[in-house]
Amino acid sequence: MSLRVFFSIIALLLMIVTRGQVPQNKTADYIKSAGFVRGNQSTFPHFKLGESFTLEFDDLYADEGNYYYRVIAYNYDWSPSDLRKIEYVTGMDNQRIRTYENSFNTLQDYTHYSLTLPNTQYSITKSGNYTLEIYDDNNEVVIRRKFVLYEDAINVPIQVKRTRNLEFYDTKQRLEFTVPLGDVEYQNPLKNIRVAIFQNGRWDTFLKDITPQYTVATDLVYKYDAETQFWGDNQYLNFDNSDIRQVNNMIGATNVTNGIYNTYLHINDSRRDKTYTYFPDLNGHFYPRTINKFKKVAIEGEYSWVYFTYSPPLDMPVGSDYYVTGMFNDYELTATNKLELNDETGLYEKAILIKQGFTNFKYTVTVNGKVAPEWNADGNFAFTTNTYQVIVYYRGTLDRYDRAIGYGFVNAQDITY
Repeated sequence: MSLRVFFSIIALLLMIVTRGQVPQNKTADYIKSAGFVRGNQSTFPHFKLGESFTLEFDDLYADEGNYYYRVIAYNYDWSPSDLRKIEYVTGMDNQRIRTYENSFNTLQDYTHYSLTLPNTQYSITKSGNYTLEIYDDNNEVVIRRKFVLYEDAINVPIQVKRTRNLEFYDTKQRLEFTVPLGDVEYQNPLKNIRVAIFQNGRWDTFLKDITPQYTVATDLVYKYDAETQFWGDNQYLNFDNSDIRQVNNMIGATNVTNGIYNTYLHINDSRRDKTYTYFPDLNGHFYPRTINKFKKVAIEGEYSWVYFTYSPPLDMPVGSDYYVTGMFNDYELTATNKLELNDETGLYEKAILIKQGFTNFKYTVTVNGKVAPEWNADGNFAFTTNTYQVIVYYRGTLDRYDRAIGYGFVNAQDITY
């Protein structure tokens, strides 16, 4: 057997093995600030079909490298769709990203890229689940982001309520919502209509495969307790280094070493055993900005090593690890974002390269490698002002894909009993 045939067989086997796997978001180490944006601020990955949305990122190689994009369709359960590309895309794959600029007058060089869809060369014609892949000349994927395009056929009213389970009365939030079908006829809606529920747009905690509790006329009603509840978590922490040299209530010191800025945050003590305190946050978003309003932050924003220091609770289970997460790094649980124990101080520390601006972040806990929201580093509180999103999917008996036909949004600041 020739090597060419051997490697062809290996590639085919890998394709078969990975075809049934749920796609995972991905970011190469030299790519920073990658995310969907709206109004210069990160945004949740849910967009109305036909409306434009933008992905932006910075390449620290700063060599104006060639990057290309493609969109791949998936079913409700994130298995690959049976649709052919021509059935959901107008345009051709292998389109090169043509909007990019080099950084200007910054210590850290980078090339800033921006891709807006739809555009004159490429558009998506059907609602549903998708991934957007950015890849290089070697067909190596450097960014993968899941997103949902939804139709405006159904508006989902949602209420955030405290759980009826007294054990979790102060620590969990639950959702009650209705899917109003109206006069439109849907085939076997109890089976063919499904929902996905998100807390702050996060993929690592979203809920699915929840059937309606009951129906009222043509409304599907979800008034569960346990099935539609989330741990409350706590308000996001933040820092603002829009003035890259300035200290403030979150930043204790700044300097420049080895030709790059350094931002040292104050120590974050766990808030799990403290009383809940409300303060406004952006529910995980990041907002690159500078104090000079005349600067174009996309290419004139500085990068800084941000030094995080965390003091966890003493009663954490064996196998606990801590990560700095937020939309600035897509909540990725990678070595780049993992805190390391300082044996001398007993504190957990990490330096992460982040673009200057206003950044929400949190400390995510994993136990034995799995996200453990019940052990949230800063506790769980019923009054945390999370946002929730509900997406409604429909697939008729003879349909070949899952449409996203409706959307709902609510902020838990309106929580009721």
